[in-house]
Parts: sequence; C-alpha cells; structure tokens
Amino acid sequence: MATIEHISVHKAGNKQLDETLYISKQPLKADDNLKTLLSDFFLRAFKTEEYYSFQHDSSLDLNEVYTYVKAIFENPEHLHEQSINLVKHLYNQSVHPKIKGGEFYVVYFKDFHLNGVETDAVGLFKTENKDTYLEVEAIVDGIEVESREGININKLDKGCLIYNQEKEKGYVLSIVDNVNKGTEAQYWKDDFLHVLIQNNDFHQTNQFMGIAKNFVTKQLTEDFDMSKAEQIDYLNRSVEYFKTHDTFDKQQFEEEVFHHENVIESFRRFDEHYRNEHVMEVADNFDISAQAVKKQARIFKSVLKLDKNFHIYIHGNRDMIEQGVDENGRKFYKIYFEHES
Repeated sequence: MATIEHISVHKAGNKQLDETLYISKQPLKADDNLKTLLSDFFLRAFKTEEYYSFQHDSSLDLNEVYTYVKAIFENPEHLHEQSINLVKHLYNQSVHPKIKGGEFYVVYFKDFHLNGVETDAVGLFKTENKDTYLEVEAIVDGIEVESREGININKLDKGCLIYNQEKEKGYVLSIVDNVNKGTEAQYWKDDFLHVLIQNNDFHQTNQFMGIAKNFVTKQLTEDFDMSKAEQIDYLNRSVEYFKTHDTFDKQQFEEEVFHHENVIESFRRFDEHYRNEHVMEVADNFDISAQAVKKQARIFKSVLKLDKNFHIYIHGNRDMIEQGVDENGRKFYKIYFEHES
C-alpha cells in the first residue's frame, strides 16, 4: 500500500482578486495516523485508467511542473523546496475570477502500485470547498454544540498523481477535478499542469463509444424516420457490442450494430466529420477497455419516456415492442413478454 514519506502544505488564493499566497516555512509534521488519513483522502478519488503526460511545444524541461516534479523524484528530501516553486506556479495560473483559493498539498508516496508495477509517485492536491460541521462535547451542565468549518475528507476537489514512469515521455499522470467543469477548470489541467491525454485503450474505447452515442442521439433521427424505441435499440446494440467483445473492429461494429448499408454510410460520414471537428485520433482496431465501457454505459440512456405517465426501460430485443396509433389518434406501444417478475 502507498505510504506518505514527505508532505508540504501551502495556500494559494486567486491572484486576479489579489488574494494572498501563504507559503509554509517547514514541511507538515504528521504522525502515522494523520498520514494514513491523508493518504486515503488523497488516493480514494483515483479510480480510472485514463492517463496523461506532461507536454510542452518546445521542450519538456520548459514545463514548470514537470521540472519541479522531476527534481522531487531525484531527491525526495528536497520536496518542500520544490513545493514552494509549485505553489507559486499554481498561484500565477489562478487568474480566472471563478477560481477558488484553497490549500495546496505536495506529497511524496512510496510503494505505489501502477498496473502491477511498484513505483513511487508525487501527488499534487488542492482543497477548495469547506463544509460546516457540528462539534458536540459533554460538559458539566449538559451538552455543548458549536459549528466548525472544515474539509470533507470524503471528496477531493482537485488532484494529480505523477508516477515515476516514462520520464522521457513526460511521466504518467492521473488527474481529478471534481469542482470545475467550465472554462475556469482549464487552469488545473491545461494552464497549471499542461498535459495531454495518453491515447491508450481506455481513451480509444471512451472516444469511440462517445462518437456512437452522439450519432444515434443526434444524427440518426435527422437522416431516418424512426421511433424512440428504435433509437434506443441502436444505443443498446452499441453498448452490447463493447460488452461482448474483447477487441474492437470498426467494420465489424458497423455491421453488427447498424446492419443496413444506408445507416452505415450515414454513420461513416458522421464519424469522419465528428473526428475532424473535435480533432480526435481514434484507431479502427484496438483492445476494448472494460472500465471505459462501464463508464460510458452509464450515459447510454435506454429509457422510453411517455408523457408524464410512463417510463419504459428497454434493455434489448426490439421485436418485443410495437408502436402504433389507435382509431382515436392516440399513440401506443404494445409490449410482449414471457415472464412477469
């Protein structure tokens, strides 16, 4: 299990709003219990196979975070010195008016395991949001209750783990940002860290499932006259393909999911346009990532909503549901089943 060897904590406000940068003079003194608590807090949020690497247009050594982290790996005893460089760099990137100030932690981990390989890692974490807690204490005359403001250790706001692997390629990184989803979020990944996503099996699977979902939900009904149930059937077949195959083959996917040549041609046009518009590189063959399938499957909606009265969950076999209109002009679905549970 990964253990904390060194840790330093500073606080970076919003530079544009003239908030203060607080720099600690010494590393954090933490006993084993606090280190265990912090380690669990920091690492719990990292559950994905989506990896990144530091990058720079000219030279990796001009990427500030890469340079400071490399120095930590070379001499972990100098972590505090490099943590000051890191928090100053973070502060200089905190110029969007919506960026919140917060505590910034730089941590050196030993005995970290990445895909079965033991390595060390440097963690960069930021806590921005505070929760209100009640402190209850028994006193002589009864119970005393006071409110306190503190950090919720069940949810990390921002984090980055840099694993001591592939140094010459910009290391291997995992990133978490549970706070910002808009343009202000770019400062953590793009402005502060300055990284690019690694084009691995997780990313390939994630990207292509996204293309398929967008085609079925946005383009398919524009090109063809079909019911919502038929649209859901295409979504279900798309997910089923990825769940039942270990490797992806684009031509095989098109034939098994879309069947009809005119639908396949429509998908190919959409696929090419979507990749060009979003500057995506997706291979026609790759190993399917089960974790990416699990992540994407959550957003493939298979619910047929009928006014405000009914929700029908369609999990497969499109032949078991029929659509029609009665003599009074009311729309209906006829559903066939063998067993009721």
